[in-house]
Amino acid sequence: MSPKLGLFSPTAAAQLCAYALPPFTKETDFMELTTVTEATRIILENSIDYGTEYVPFTDAHRRVLAEPLVADRDFPPFDRVTMDGIAIQWQSYANGQRAFRVESTQTAGETQHTLSDPNACIEVMTGAMLPINTDLVIRYEDFTIKDGIAQLNADVREGQNVHYQGEDRRAGTAIIHPHTLLGPPEIAIAASIGAVQVAVKKLPSVVIITSGDELVAVEQTPLPHQIRSSNVHCIATLLKDYRINVDFVHIPDDLSATQQAIQNALSQYDVLILCGGVSQGKKDFIPKALQAEGVEKYFHKLSQQPGKPFWFGRKNNNVVFALPGNPVSSFVCARRYFIPWLRKSLGIPAMDNMYAALCDDYVYNSPLTYFLQVQLFQEGATLMARPLTGHGSGDFANLIDNQGFLELPKEKNTFKKGEILPIWRYGY
Repeated sequence: MSPKLGLFSPTAAAQLCAYALPPFTKETDFMELTTVTEATRIILENSIDYGTEYVPFTDAHRRVLAEPLVADRDFPPFDRVTMDGIAIQWQSYANGQRAFRVESTQTAGETQHTLSDPNACIEVMTGAMLPINTDLVIRYEDFTIKDGIAQLNADVREGQNVHYQGEDRRAGTAIIHPHTLLGPPEIAIAASIGAVQVAVKKLPSVVIITSGDELVAVEQTPLPHQIRSSNVHCIATLLKDYRINVDFVHIPDDLSATQQAIQNALSQYDVLILCGGVSQGKKDFIPKALQAEGVEKYFHKLSQQPGKPFWFGRKNNNVVFALPGNPVSSFVCARRYFIPWLRKSLGIPAMDNMYAALCDDYVYNSPLTYFLQVQLFQEGATLMARPLTGHGSGDFANLIDNQGFLELPKEKNTFKKGEILPIWRYGY
């Protein structure tokens, strides 16, 4: 049964949202369900290290570093000019000199110049080597040049506008450590140290298996009783954030075909993500087929909404995530459980540890953890969450109006405006 959410406003300042269980539902129905906390523990305990491989640094974005990137020379490799202007000796300025004859010009990329007259100066450009016998740089805004003489018009300080050799990192030290998710700055570092190939954690091979006679391919025009397959593309896009490209398999609602597809997938892929067929319908064959193929069930059904029918298990080094078929349910489970499993398998922190504050009061009358769809916005330094619930786990169109799921623990049902709760953003 789809949840029915009622919205009402007891005051102009706070909007109270309520979800009540159908009257025939008993709390004892939920006693044997696996909790979100326990499911998380089980899944993370079954993370798998898939080893290491080398990839070109240009292809390492969003990969996880497996070996340190070490500075091959000092950072910066020389005393570096940080402002266009002139380089002088501090002692000459300290002795009262304020006019300096320009000896030469030192540009970036040139070999290092030498100041021959301590009472003179050298014009310098940003990024250039600091000339020998100089120790500070005065920017153009602080002097004027006339007839080859630089006349100061502002005070200066010793060592200004110089980025000293080795000030950032010394040669031989690790600049980036293992278990770092590589992004633009890290790729730039790899380039700067000449790391043409970088060691990264291997990614698991993943197949997404959909089931359901009602599903047709995206390019097809569905009949009135059919729908286009969309879950698979939602989850596949989520995995692309971590550079995983998935294969797709669709199976009909048939036990023999389901078992054969699972058998084939177990022999070809590290991870199986199944969408649909895990509940209690007459054509929900996934649990039976997994059991027949020797996949050990670690749990089936969680005390959460949406996503209650979620199934998780393992056979040797094959890990199986069998997600509910409803699109919001499958997305919640993929985001909340598969992504943390993947992150831990790759050696980076599993949990996002991000939080948001409710901007309205919210009531959820159920002994289940609830993943509330919310719009996110910034209010000063606080990330705020505005509930926008939609019409149940089949309403995936509502996802586009939100940016994340706020996790409401099952231990309570009333949540006050301003309460801080875990947030699961749709993307990284």
